[in-house]
Amino acid sequence: MKILYGVQGTGNGHITRARALSTAFARMPSVNVDFIFSGRQRDKYFDMEPFAQWRNYSGLTFIHKSGKIDPIATIKQNQFRQLFKDIKTLDLSDYDLVLTDFEPVSAWAAKRAKKPILGVGHQYAFHYDIPKQGANPATELIMKNFAPVNLGLGLHWHHFGHPILPPIADIPENDYDVEKNNILVYLGFEDPEKVMQTLAPIKSHEFIFYGEFDSPQTKGNIHLKPLSREGFKIDLAKANGVICNAGFELVSEALELGKKVLVKPLKGQMEQLSNAKALENLGIGKSMSTLNTETIERWLTEQPNVKILYPDVAKAIANWIVEGDWNEKTRHDLAIELWQQVESPDMNNFAHIEKLKKRL
Repeated sequence: MKILYGVQGTGNGHITRARALSTAFARMPSVNVDFIFSGRQRDKYFDMEPFAQWRNYSGLTFIHKSGKIDPIATIKQNQFRQLFKDIKTLDLSDYDLVLTDFEPVSAWAAKRAKKPILGVGHQYAFHYDIPKQGANPATELIMKNFAPVNLGLGLHWHHFGHPILPPIADIPENDYDVEKNNILVYLGFEDPEKVMQTLAPIKSHEFIFYGEFDSPQTKGNIHLKPLSREGFKIDLAKANGVICNAGFELVSEALELGKKVLVKPLKGQMEQLSNAKALENLGIGKSMSTLNTETIERWLTEQPNVKILYPDVAKAIANWIVEGDWNEKTRHDLAIELWQQVESPDMNNFAHIEKLKKRL
């Protein structure tokens, strides 16, 4: 089976999922996967070795400034004429299947060529009645048409009674001792200076702050580190908690590692606002609408650590794809199979699959 896998490159979470799935597919000698990425310039990607001869397209992306989406800059930045050209010229004749993680070029090219197209990603969970914040007809339209698919495998921290799969959490294989006072900070959509001003008064903890810094620096109890996948994973494993924007993948990894979580959603971004709401509703994390020192201090002292053990979802998805029987019934069976394997020593019967089974 030959697969074209399109990955939205705007956020690192999509790429993290693609790495996990690429590893699963690599163990299958009958599968050959080519990757395309879109949403950022080629030189802005890092640690892309698992994707071999990957291709890059401009695609579509959202421009953010100071923690919120800038709609005017977003319209100006996106090259719609190039997008239509890329969709029209992408050759899919050699592929048996197109797989997309909310990547528009591959999805629309497959739709145009009438190729089978499957979606894997958090955004496909929004096709169901899940906790949502900031949703309106426009956001619903974007979720359904940004990267359309024949069948979507939505991922979320809970199934909410729908055939949604658990997260693909790419966590470190080695065990590391947790530093109780260490907090990992990754707020890529925020002004770094404002983040440091917010953290500086909190002298009780050490903050490991990852961002687009030129070199490592230490400013009091705030340790600045340039983006690095391996270094980030080690510091995540050692941290007692995580402060981040309300993206899906990093929070998933933090929950699997048993870290306390505080998110600051990107203003105007329905997905992140909804993720913050879901965390609160499930009782597995806290959120703040603005960077606030007092809120962080309360979270540090009051929020318990929650650990949720998810199964190897990437392997299960890869097997399901290779089996070739892609329909709503087998997707539902896959969801039940995976949620039955979820464990949480800190929460009683977290999965609650009875409601999910009733939908069969």
